[in-house]
Amino acid sequence: MSGHVRILVVDDHTLFRRGLTALLARDPTLQVVGDAADAGEAQRRAHDLQPDLILLDNHMPGVDGVDALPALLQAAPAARVLMLTVSEDGADLARALRAGASGYLLKTVEGDALVAAIRRVMQGGNVVAEEMTGKLVSAYRDVASATAPAGVPPASPIDPLSPREREILRAIARGSSNKEIARELGIAETTVKIHVQHVLRKLGLSSRVQAAVLATAQGLD
Repeated sequence: MSGHVRILVVDDHTLFRRGLTALLARDPTLQVVGDAADAGEAQRRAHDLQPDLILLDNHMPGVDGVDALPALLQAAPAARVLMLTVSEDGADLARALRAGASGYLLKTVEGDALVAAIRRVMQGGNVVAEEMTGKLVSAYRDVASATAPAGVPPASPIDPLSPREREILRAIARGSSNKEIARELGIAETTVKIHVQHVLRKLGLSSRVQAAVLATAQGLD
């Protein structure tokens, strides 16, 4: 991560936006370039400012943050979205990840942990609040059990992966970035990117966060 990370804060509570902006201002590598109180304003600001990162609340007046995600990513295609919400609903978490969020944190997160999460996301990694990981793992297990024939143990979803792809998935579960995986395995970063694409395609997933949680559920962490 080089230079400043340009951040757009989206939350309907004015005091929270101000407090979050002040908190992030303590780090010279982070720059809050704008804020918004609802999804419509957030989309306009995202289009005009083209931030590197959008910190997005979920429960807002009108359109929820999760429902606004596709439009925000269309307005600022290069931006990463990190959910920052009070919602501990596993369904909200799953919807956010499917919609393209790079992470999901609760508003109880400590300031240092939030900054670390921003850095992780900007380095190509993904983050999920520790309190939420178990809920997503349970959701994957429930889906696997529901789709298995009666009396037959569900097949492992990672069976189609090659040994190298399993190594990549295990590294993703540890939160490693592509650069870190390349260094660890002694291969080119571009090769890692291709492997990650193959892993997501074979598993039917759309994000590294989903892959990391699935890996955890399969005991690959």
